[in-house]
Amino acid sequence: MPDLAAQIARAETRIFKAVFPNTTNHYDTLFGGATLMLMDEVAFITATRFSRLKMVTVSSDRVDFTHPIPGGTLVELIGNVVRVGTTSLQVRVELYVEQMYSDERLLAVTGSFTFVAVDEHRRPTPVRPMGAAN
Repeated sequence: MPDLAAQIARAETRIFKAVFPNTTNHYDTLFGGATLMLMDEVAFITATRFSRLKMVTVSSDRVDFTHPIPGGTLVELIGNVVRVGTTSLQVRVELYVEQMYSDERLLAVTGSFTFVAVDEHRRPTPVRPMGAAN
């Protein structure tokens, strides 16, 4: 069984997306709901890669939109496990916006998502085996 730090490091997830017109609002910026969907997806993948168990989202905690994400840009979403409980874990997601034709890059959105590991009956189950190394 890998130690906790190694397991967390291996679970880091990075996904890139282009911001196309079908995901923008009337201000030509990424629609907030689309942003949350992308962030939850990255958080879910991160949680699953960490645990290799069935994971369900139980909460999206604080999400801060600090900069608009214009159409025609690229976004990178990075998910990292930041807390591991008995049956749950918390994933922090950072969304960076990049200009398509320059090196300009800016942290635009951060959020925290909590997941619970569930068994075949959809009941909470330990996220790490008993006796796993810390």
